[in-house]
Amino acid sequence: MKAYDIVIAGGAMAGATAALALDTLSRGTLRIAVVEAMLPDHGDHPGYDARSIALAEGSCAAFAKLGLWEALAPFGTPIQHIHVSDRGHAGQTRIDASSLGVPYLGQVIELADAGAVLHQKLKNREAIDVFCPDAVVAITRSPDAVTVTLKQGQPIVASLLVAADGGRSPCCAQLNIPRQQHDFGQVAVIANVSTALPHQGQAFERFTQTGPVALLPMSQGRCSLVWCVAPSEAQQLMEASDSVFLQRLQQVFGWRLGRLLYVGERHIYPLALNQVVRPVSHRVAVVGNAAQSLHPIAGQGFNLGLRDVITLADTLSAAAEQGDDIGAMPILMDYAKRRTSDRDSTVALTSGLVHLFSNDSMLLAGARNAGLGVMSALERVKQPLVQRTMGWVEPR
Repeated sequence: MKAYDIVIAGGAMAGATAALALDTLSRGTLRIAVVEAMLPDHGDHPGYDARSIALAEGSCAAFAKLGLWEALAPFGTPIQHIHVSDRGHAGQTRIDASSLGVPYLGQVIELADAGAVLHQKLKNREAIDVFCPDAVVAITRSPDAVTVTLKQGQPIVASLLVAADGGRSPCCAQLNIPRQQHDFGQVAVIANVSTALPHQGQAFERFTQTGPVALLPMSQGRCSLVWCVAPSEAQQLMEASDSVFLQRLQQVFGWRLGRLLYVGERHIYPLALNQVVRPVSHRVAVVGNAAQSLHPIAGQGFNLGLRDVITLADTLSAAAEQGDDIGAMPILMDYAKRRTSDRDSTVALTSGLVHLFSNDSMLLAGARNAGLGVMSALERVKQPLVQRTMGWVEPR
C-alpha cells in the first residue's frame, strides 16, 4: 500500500492548484497524490470543456506568487473594463483598470488551456504522483490516517484527504458531509460568441428580469457568454437555431459590441448555491466547488475556491514545518476558521446580487438603479464591489 501525506481527490483547477501550492509552500517535503478521472485534453472533461474562467487580478497575483502565472499568462485575455447595467433602466457603472492603477482587472482563460498547463506542472514535481485516469471509490478513516481505494483497485493511505472533486463531490457524498443548498430557479446557458465590433478588453454584466447575462473578452476576438435564464427558457434557447438564438441574445444584451455574428456549441448548467456546512471533517478538508458552488454572477466562484486552496496550503505547510500532524482536527479547524469570513461574505454578496437584480419589482428596480448611479458617481461606494471583483481579499 502506497503512503502519502496528502491525497487530493480531483485534479481539475482546484485540485491541481492545491497540489502545486502545497508542493511549493512545503518546498517539496510533502508527499502528494492527485487522483483524477480524466486527462485535461479530453474533450468531454467536465472541468475543462468549452468553458472559460475569469481570474480576478488578485487570483493572477496569487498564481504569480506560486510561480505558475508565467506559464498561464500566454493563454489569458486581459479584462481592461467592466460595464455593469440593468436592462430597461438607466442605472449603470464602470470599473476601469487604468483608474485603479493596475494593468488589468482580471484575465479570461479557457479551462482546457489552464488544465493542460497545470497538469504539465504536476508531472514535473517529484513529490507529486498523479493517478489518472482513476477515481476514489471507497474511503476509510481511522484515528491516525485515511485510506482511499482507487477504481483501478489500488489502496493508498495518507494523513489527509482533500476533496476537490467538484460541486457534486462523490467524496463528500460517501462521507455524508452535510450540505446546504438553495435553488436560484435559473439555468446558465454558456457558449462562445463572435461580435461585429472588437471587445477591446471589455467585460459586460447586464441584469435582466430572469437573471444576468455576461460577456467576457476572449482570445481571437471571441466573447465568453454566460446567460442566466429560467429553466423553461433555457430549453427553448438550446433548441433554437443559431440565428434565432443570436437574435434573442441581441434583444437582451443590446448593441454595445455591434451585431452578434456567431455562436459556438451551447451548454447548460443548473444554478444553485451548494455548500458544505463546514469545510472540514475527520482527516478531510474540502476545497473549491466541492466546498461551495456559487451563482456565476460577479464571477466569484473559482476565485473564492483559489483562496481556499492557498489558505489550506499555507496552514498545512506551516503545520508540517512544526512537525505537527497535518490531518489532525485542530489543524483543520484552524483552516476552517481562517476561511469563514471570506466565504460567508462572498456567498452573501453573490446570493444578494441574484435576488436584488433577478426580479421585476418596481421598488427594487428603483433601488438598484439608484445604487448603480451612486456607484458610478462615488468611488468609495463602489469600492466593496471592486475589491471582490478584483479578488483583493487576502487569503487569511
